[in-house]
Amino acid sequence: MLNLKKLRMEKGLSQQALAEEFNLSQQSIYKYEHFLAEPDIKTLKKMAAYFNVSVDYLIGYSDSRAVPPAETLNPSEEELRLLHRLRQLTPSVRSSVTTLIDHLQP
Repeated sequence: MLNLKKLRMEKGLSQQALAEEFNLSQQSIYKYEHFLAEPDIKTLKKMAAYFNVSVDYLIGYSDSRAVPPAETLNPSEEELRLLHRLRQLTPSVRSSVTTLIDHLQP
């Protein structure tokens, strides 16, 4: 989980203190931070809520910490199709598309 350590440090928490928040072992937090293990989806959601970030940010899939607004939880078919296509792009091309979209917004 790419941003877990960063978020933990911002809150001034030790691995042990964070582990206690989620009823986990300190070793589990260490393994998550060093990519030796991955938490289950329930733990991921709880951690994202605890840090008030999106799961995508927590795992390093997005640079945006923002929790998506409720209306994005039920995307249209067109939005799902676009998302699927966007995820297939290389990071470089995805960045270019994002820049283009940013410039098109009013």
